[in-house]
Amino acid sequence: MKSSRFSNFPFSLLDSSQCCSPHLGSLNFYQCSFQQRLSYTTLSDLALVLIDGTVYEIVQGLLDIQHLTERNLYNQRQKLHGEHRALKQELVRKHKEALQACKTHNLAVLRMNQQGETEALEQRVREEQRMMDEKIVLEMDQKVVDQQNTLEKAGVPGFYLTTNPQELTMQMNLLELILKLQQKEVQSGNMS
Repeated sequence: MKSSRFSNFPFSLLDSSQCCSPHLGSLNFYQCSFQQRLSYTTLSDLALVLIDGTVYEIVQGLLDIQHLTERNLYNQRQKLHGEHRALKQELVRKHKEALQACKTHNLAVLRMNQQGETEALEQRVREEQRMMDEKIVLEMDQKVVDQQNTLEKAGVPGFYLTTNPQELTMQMNLLELILKLQQKEVQSGNMS
């Protein structure tokens, strides 16, 4: 164990969590409900799992995977949006051509048919967008489960499978704390 480098690290974490440190920004545990949910034991356990830097690497890896997933899902949604825009433009072009070729006595029927085609396309677009949004939510929910599972297996206190919004908020706050502590360690040159 790297006792010289990290001998005071657990106490440093506890001290940082108890005051509004410039490194931790708004994570003043005594002024937010997050502190009420974190015991001294939890903070001590967190400090112990952070000592060798492995958890920092795990969290960074999870963050990288999340960013790649978000980017991929964003690109998929943008692609779908582009396909929808192209379909709408093609329908407008087709309708203009039909209107130009239409005899006056058939104009009312043509416009009614075109209105029906436009509404059908709009309904299709709404449904495909809804399905894409549901897919995005499901994939991001799965990423949360994967992250919880990974961090629980790594022994990070406070991480377990849950869908409870308050517990999820606590876990997000813990992740934010871990990331801020990692930044603090990097800035002070203590990371190997």
